[in-house]
Amino acid sequence: MSEDEIAMDAIKHALKALRKRHVLEEGAHSPAFVALSRPLVAQGSEWKEKAENLELELQQCYKAQSRLSEQLVVEVAESRASKALAQEKEALISELQNELTETRDKCTHLTALLEEKTKALELVMSEHGAIKAELEEITLRAKNAASENRSLIDRWMLQKMQDAERLNEANALYEDMLDRLKASGLEQLARQQVDGVVRRSQGAEFYVESTFPTVSKHKIPAHEGGCAAIIFDYSSGKLVSGGQDRTIKMWDTNTGSLSRSLFGCLGSVLDITITHDNKSIIAASSSNNLYVWDVNSGRMNHTLTGHTDKVCAVDVSKVSSRLVVSAAYDRTIKIWDLFKGYCTNTLIFHSNCNALCFSMDGQTICSGHVDGNLRLWDIQTGKLLSEVAAHSMAVTSISPSRNGNMILTSGRDNLHNLFDIRSLEVCGTLKASGNRVASNWSRSCLSPDDGYVAAGSADGSVYIWSVSKSSIVSTLKEHNTSVLCCSWSGLGKPLASSDKSGIICTWT
Repeated sequence: MSEDEIAMDAIKHALKALRKRHVLEEGAHSPAFVALSRPLVAQGSEWKEKAENLELELQQCYKAQSRLSEQLVVEVAESRASKALAQEKEALISELQNELTETRDKCTHLTALLEEKTKALELVMSEHGAIKAELEEITLRAKNAASENRSLIDRWMLQKMQDAERLNEANALYEDMLDRLKASGLEQLARQQVDGVVRRSQGAEFYVESTFPTVSKHKIPAHEGGCAAIIFDYSSGKLVSGGQDRTIKMWDTNTGSLSRSLFGCLGSVLDITITHDNKSIIAASSSNNLYVWDVNSGRMNHTLTGHTDKVCAVDVSKVSSRLVVSAAYDRTIKIWDLFKGYCTNTLIFHSNCNALCFSMDGQTICSGHVDGNLRLWDIQTGKLLSEVAAHSMAVTSISPSRNGNMILTSGRDNLHNLFDIRSLEVCGTLKASGNRVASNWSRSCLSPDDGYVAAGSADGSVYIWSVSKSSIVSTLKEHNTSVLCCSWSGLGKPLASSDKSGIICTWT
């Protein structure tokens, strides 16, 4: 037999066994079933009644359930609407909270801004009070200055009248000596005597005619690092020098010895001047300041501040020792009151000024600039009066003549020009093949009798020209480095020169 047939037989036998077992179980349970069916029949009517009651209750329950279902549907709809409304309220609350947060931030920012503006307002009010007080002070000072100016004008007019009287006396003496000249025929003697009288009337104690020097008298190691500024005083013939070592020194030119040293300058000395009463020395410095010393005591009286770059030129009025003018590389020229120690006027120009000086009458400032022009300024108004192209390159030096009618300018184009200060016309031009101007602040000079010009050169030579002949009369060679400055004593001799290594030579 195959496996399928064997399986089918096994299934059939299993079914038969199950049927037999079912029959046996029915037989075993039949008595119990009979016993149980008897009370069920007896109780059938009661159960039927109960079933009907239960069916009625079930119907009522269905009705109640239907009503409850309808009510539930309504309440669910209401709940959904309430939930949607609640969500809208929550969204609105969230937006309001965000707006509230932003409003609080803005309020905080505005509060801080208000505090800042309040502080700024308080600061402005305090500054306004300070400026108002300063304005009142300046107004008071202006009134005082106006009254002082009127007093000075009265004194100036009185001085002018006295000068006119002295000039009339000098003219009378001059005419008298001309008569003596015609009578005696001694032309040279008469010229010297008349010239001496005229010089005395201008303030010099005595006058000696200048002669051009030929011999070195002293060679002084004056300053370490170089000496760019020297000047003689107006009475004793002492020489004042300033150098890179930040000192001012006074020398006895007769012996070549050091008389005094002045300290306190905080930068290199680029230019110096001395008042005509020989009481004060003023130095221009690379520290952007000017320094004023008392000659007798050796103490520093003032430090004049106001320039914002190195001060390269300074001069004092020939009429009043009170007025000082300075020029710096901040493109300004400042006028100072030396008695009060502050600036009274500032002139601003686009080209830096290398050199300047007062006119002999003290009413005009002459300035030489990097653009090569010579300019004249009114001391009272600060206005530019006139200008002329003096050199093709930077002007390095300006020297007025003793009579005030002529001015000497030197430039980086290696020319030395003489101008008539009244017309600004060139009276003469001095030059030499070997003469080369060494720096933007190389200073040349005129002799006291306006007959000669001395100028240093980059090769260490000092050239002397005759103004009348426009030719070189002497070449002095003693320096080993570039000569930066020349100065002639107002007594006629000696001539002094200084160089880049700090050596000063005096010549006779």
